[in-house]
Amino acid sequence: MALAVSSRRRLLGGALGLAATPALAQPALQQCRAGTLYLTIDTGWGREADMIAAAMARHGVKATLFLANEPDFRGGTTLGPGWAEFWRARAAEGHAFASHTWRHWYFSGDPAPGRVRYASRRGGEGAETLDQHSLCAELARPIEALRDMAPEARVLPLWRAPGGRVTANARALAAACGLRHQGWSANGFLGDELDSAAYPNGRLLSQSLGRIRDGEVLLMHWGVRSRKEPFGQVFEALLEGLLRKGFCFATLPERGI
Repeated sequence: MALAVSSRRRLLGGALGLAATPALAQPALQQCRAGTLYLTIDTGWGREADMIAAAMARHGVKATLFLANEPDFRGGTTLGPGWAEFWRARAAEGHAFASHTWRHWYFSGDPAPGRVRYASRRGGEGAETLDQHSLCAELARPIEALRDMAPEARVLPLWRAPGGRVTANARALAAACGLRHQGWSANGFLGDELDSAAYPNGRLLSQSLGRIRDGEVLLMHWGVRSRKEPFGQVFEALLEGLLRKGFCFATLPERGI
């Protein structure tokens, strides 16, 4: 049975209480001569997840991970039991977590005060109109699943709408659940969702290294099904290039960016 909105708030509040724990020490300021970047990773298909996680661990990079229960490359879903070990490892490494909705549907309009339309992009799944209670439940469910797998995970009071498509009502209803919407910066879009024939890895790597500046919120995924040339293959080169430029990486602050 779905929890009442007030119970959902308590659940999120309890989960978010750990967010007040100080983050792991960041590199000394003189090492961050180019500034600080905020890497965020949406769930995606998960095909390159181990490769990406290993690269971050080698370079001591921490990211903010937005969770949704999407179909994965193994034939399961990304918050299913087959991913428990993966998410526990990321929590132990000090990454932060936030909600990306449970079903990864899209917010497509505000049909009435206090209501938002939530629709699937895949055929046959349909659409719903969410109120305060049902939106809070949709955003809380990924965090509940994470807590079952990794109770110690650090969760931030943030959320991200699939595709970054958010309406005024969705923002307001989520704010009433205690969550602030977090997007990404224009230069932070790393392009791993783009067609690899038009945007091969070399182009994406060069483009990102040339335009990323201090304070950018970077966006990528743990693998994108439609991309033929996996972006994960150049992810470590991207990290190395940004670190050489003098950037540091940090998890998002609780208030977002």
